[in-house]
Amino acid sequence: MQEEKEGYGFWTKYKRFATTEILLYIIMVVGIILGIIIFG
Repeated sequence: MQEEKEGYGFWTKYKRFATTEILLYIIMVVGIILGIIIFG
């Protein structure tokens, strides 16, 4: 029971971290594309 609660808390935290990480990746990709357009 304790392991399940810990795993659940871990997954909820990991989901939040994953969503923020995905947003950061999207911002990085957009910045790279804009940089290529500007310097290219």
